[in-house]
Amino acid sequence: MGYRVVIAGATGNVGREMLNILAERHFPVDEIVALASRKSMGSEVSFGDKTLKTKDLDTFDFTGWDMALFAVGSEATKKYAPKAAKAGCVVIDNSSLYRYDPDIPLIVPEVNAHAIHDYAKKNIIANPNCSTAQMVVALKPLHDRATIKRVVVSTYQSVSGSGKDGMDELWDQTKSIYNPTDSKPPRKFTKQIAFNVIPHIDVFMDSGDTKEEWKMMVETKKIVDPKIKVTATCVRVPVFVGHAESINIEFEDHLDENEARDILREAPGIMVIDKREDGGYVTPVECAGDFATFISRIRQDSTIDNGLNLWCVSDNLRKGAALNAVQIAELLGREVLKKG
Repeated sequence: MGYRVVIAGATGNVGREMLNILAERHFPVDEIVALASRKSMGSEVSFGDKTLKTKDLDTFDFTGWDMALFAVGSEATKKYAPKAAKAGCVVIDNSSLYRYDPDIPLIVPEVNAHAIHDYAKKNIIANPNCSTAQMVVALKPLHDRATIKRVVVSTYQSVSGSGKDGMDELWDQTKSIYNPTDSKPPRKFTKQIAFNVIPHIDVFMDSGDTKEEWKMMVETKKIVDPKIKVTATCVRVPVFVGHAESINIEFEDHLDENEARDILREAPGIMVIDKREDGGYVTPVECAGDFATFISRIRQDSTIDNGLNLWCVSDNLRKGAALNAVQIAELLGREVLKKG
């Protein structure tokens, strides 16, 4: 006996990836439906060797469905997620809408699986921001050993984090650089993204931080430990898929780089590739399409007591979004619903 599963936003980058990962991981599905906005209704998406025709999210009845994975953005989520939850269908939401609600668990299964039982308060579970998800997978096992005081992170985030429009803009602008008669001015991004980097993701806040930077601070506290201090600088780079992060960590206790390397090698969801030689590290190109969060460049920071540096790379469409949502669905099934 398996689950009746809904994918809302099935025609987008993350929705399609959710369908791919559910099939790849042999999630126990009895029935699956792909939902999209009315303008995309009837378009086809793949689920393993099957082809699904999308149905209209606006008129769909969630009654009798076990879980719904939402990848539709905050506005649509605000309208449809409560409707699904009220009908008894557990919502796993990829938008930012519910992440900061104290009554809704924000989950990365490798880090805070115990929080799954809090879903029943509103029948909704939140998926974290892509840049947060990969970082906390790396932080948690180190925090358990030496207690993290402070994290300074700089991100190098791919254009797929801004959706298909961002990927199209990088592609079109890159081609136009070599064709002076075909200028492609910025539309999705605030400045040229081809052959450039932009220190600006999401809107600016009164503090001077962007919303993306604020998300990393607040979500790390909610998922790992409210005592951890986090400061972030989030940068968009001309990479199609895969976010990278340079992470500086200050601990309460000394943690030797060799012990840290061993801890991370044993941690769930992590692959350590850390050789001090040319190419002995992972870049976004190598992580695209992979489930793991890759850690490289582990080394002591001699400028502070109990400091460590590391490089963290992950496929943002997978661990940063679709994979984490599917892992939450697996956890929900295993720990709560117990059908599959």
